[in-house]
Amino acid sequence: MLLEVRDLHVEFRTRDGVAKAVNGVAYGVDEGETLAVLGESGSGKSVTAQAVMGILDTPPARITGGEILFQGRDLLTLKEDERRKVRGAGMAMIFQDALSALNPVLSVGDQLGEMFVVHRGMSRKDARAKAVELMDRVRIPAAADRVRDYPHQFSGGMRQRIMIAMALALEPALIIADEPTTALDVTVQAQVMDLLAELRRELHMGLILITHDLGVVADVADRIAVMYAGRIVESAPVHDIYKAPAHPYTRGLLDSIPRLDQKGHELYAIKGLPPNLMRIPPGCAFHPRCPMARDVCRTDVPPQAEVEGSGGARRSACFFWRECLDGRHDG
Repeated sequence: MLLEVRDLHVEFRTRDGVAKAVNGVAYGVDEGETLAVLGESGSGKSVTAQAVMGILDTPPARITGGEILFQGRDLLTLKEDERRKVRGAGMAMIFQDALSALNPVLSVGDQLGEMFVVHRGMSRKDARAKAVELMDRVRIPAAADRVRDYPHQFSGGMRQRIMIAMALALEPALIIADEPTTALDVTVQAQVMDLLAELRRELHMGLILITHDLGVVADVADRIAVMYAGRIVESAPVHDIYKAPAHPYTRGLLDSIPRLDQKGHELYAIKGLPPNLMRIPPGCAFHPRCPMARDVCRTDVPPQAEVEGSGGARRSACFFWRECLDGRHDG
């Protein structure tokens, strides 16, 4: 397996208390595979990704347990200079706000070329030529003319393409895309997702796509991991998730998507609010919002159960996953 996260725990120590942002997350991604990580804001998606990349702000963040195995090596045991060599060359990250992630006072050519100067020892001239190649690769029109332009001179969609080009610069084995279509219109979203899917196939790289939008990943992901309150509550092949979710939270996310065949119907919304990570409810963290919750849900943490008949490809952290598969909401 290209990347395997095992029992990862991350907490943030603040003046108000300890926020347990990631609580035993475990997932993996192979070469050429796309894993979509879904969940509401605050579920721990981005924190897990930042822990994998080694870019958490410490303090206040602190990794308190677990392993992050990349190509067989535990990244948490590496020294910082060794970890830095993995970033860019081995794995790279596409951030959700390209305008904030790009340096406003450097041209996009300088920012793209810096990767080759630092990691490959290229001259500035050769690095600029590589920057033009990358911009062509992600289909930025007139790349040779625009390589000297600054981030603010590009549209949101073009800036996101530049971020993708930067991530691809050293042809890493793994790319993590954190909400790569945020603030883009629907047409540009589709273009960006198609580009990512095409590059993943072309380079046979692993891709972790972090999002809260189930509609974005339907045609791109191979597998989905659903997060809630810092835990994976369901993981399964993408088509299984859409056909019959095995966790009430996943079903709630799916029911919240507007459907063309239900025009005029009131849009479903999951009741309540995501939990305060400083005071996560006992038992199943989702139980205060769950229509299927029973007494055991309020006291015991549900284990990651293998869904019968899946051959180990599907797991759910719900005591009543069978009822959920059947579509029953009686609780």
